[in-house]
Parts: sequence; structure tokens; C-alpha cells
Amino acid sequence: MKQINNNAIQKQISAFALEALLYEAGLYPKPGLVDPKSNGAHSDMNYFTFIDSSAALAPYLTKYVDVGFSHEGSPFDLFKKVRVIGRQAEYAMLRETNGINTHKGANFSLALLLSATGKIISEQQLAIPFSEQDTSAVFDYVKQMTKGLLENDFIGLAQKKQLSHGEKLYLGYGIVGIRGEAELGYPALHNIALPFLRQHQTSEQRTLFLLLLLQLMATIEDSNLINRGGISAWQNVQKQSADLLNYFSFSSSETELEKALILFDQQLIQENLSPGGSADLLALSFFFGRLEGLF
Repeated sequence: MKQINNNAIQKQISAFALEALLYEAGLYPKPGLVDPKSNGAHSDMNYFTFIDSSAALAPYLTKYVDVGFSHEGSPFDLFKKVRVIGRQAEYAMLRETNGINTHKGANFSLALLLSATGKIISEQQLAIPFSEQDTSAVFDYVKQMTKGLLENDFIGLAQKKQLSHGEKLYLGYGIVGIRGEAELGYPALHNIALPFLRQHQTSEQRTLFLLLLLQLMATIEDSNLINRGGISAWQNVQKQSADLLNYFSFSSSETELEKALILFDQQLIQENLSPGGSADLLALSFFFGRLEGLF
């Protein structure tokens, strides 16, 4: 594979990550989620909040890649480095959004995935576009970075007086959230989202990502939905998403798909449900799609 200047490739990777955040924010219509025409089930944020948040995170996306490129040591050592940077990024995001959590989950995942991408490229002397094997190597490295993460982060939860949403779901239902997804090497991306994108990469891009969003909503364990509505609400959203996928395809009318998703959005707004976990994975899917040159 032809090699290119490391500085150029580092800039390109962080640019792909910023594009991914902006593309996810701009995709319309997204049921229950913020987009340019709807705040979804969110009264405290809008499309411009996501633009501000993405801009605040941009310098840190570059830092994640850079620290991966220069890292010498164990995968866990890299995890410790990027977790410190990730907290700084989260603070910058919250400062820019006046305390509104727009990209906490996405920031956590990008810290892991961008640093792992940088490490793998540096170590194996890879270039863009990535092959499927290159992408798999990133997921494998993230598994090494996060080995034991759930156990370490959630130790002693039963004795804690104040629990985060993720901690409550883990104690109450065994929901592992984004930590569990990371520790398993992002199976939702590896086994669901990226095969979907590779299979349909020649399709119209907006339709491709709207259908991918439904695919994710129909299959993943979305802790945002569970936190807002409980297990039954999440399962209902899964079923409705699967029904829409069975009805619509890439040959369907784009107008009809849009109408159906707007109606779904209105329903989830009334039920105060937001598939934020699916939205984060959608953005990460876009990132790896760009990295592999799928579109």
C-alpha cells in the first residue's frame, strides 16, 4: 500500500472525525434526535448546539490521533493517556454548550477509536483508504485498550450514594452501555453498521444513512432509550424501526421514507424518547466509511 506523509494522514483522520459529527447532526429526519429541522425529544438543545459542540471538540480529535501516532507502551497506557485528554475535551464541550451534554458518548468513543487508528497506522505503516482488515485491527486494539474497563469503572457501585445514568442501568438491568461496547471492540460497528455500508455503498448517501440509523435502532442496546423510557419503550422502538426497515428499501421513494421518519420523530417526541446511542454509532459509522473510502 502506498504510504503518505504522517502529518497529512493525521490531519485527514481528524478531519474525517469532525465531518462525522457534523454529518450526523445535519442528517434529516432522525426520529427523536436533533437535526436541522427538529430538536427531537430534546428541549435543551438544537442543531446549533451540536455545531458548537463539534467545534469545541475539534482540537481534541486531532490530539487523540496524535497521541496514538506517537504512543510507545501498552494499549492500556494509551487508554490512560486519552482518557485524560477526553475529560479535557468533555469540559471544553460543556463550557461551549453551557453544560448541555451533546457529545459525551461520541467523545468517549472517538478518543478510543482515533487514538487506536493513529497507533495502528504508525505501527503497521498503513495509508488511507483502509481495508476491512485495517479497520478490524483498530477494533482489536480498542479491545486491548479497554480490557477490564467495566469491572474497573463499576466496582463498588452498590455502595455509591449517587449513580450516573449508565451506572443505574448497569445495576438495574446489566446494561453495559458504551463501556461494554468498547470493551467488546465495537461489535455494533464491526458486525452491523460497516457491513451495511460496504454492501450498499453505491446507494444515495442520505437514504443510506437514514436506513442505517433504522438498522441501528432496530438492533443495538440503546442505553439512552432505556434510560428515558425503560426496557419496554426501547423494545417498542426496536420493533417499529425493524418494521420500517422491512417496508422501506433503497428502491423506495425518498419522499415516502422522509414522511415516515417525520411521523416516527413526532411519536418519539411525544414519548420523550431519543435513540442517542444509535446516533453516536451512526457518526462513528460515517467516520469508518470515510476511512475506508466507501463514499
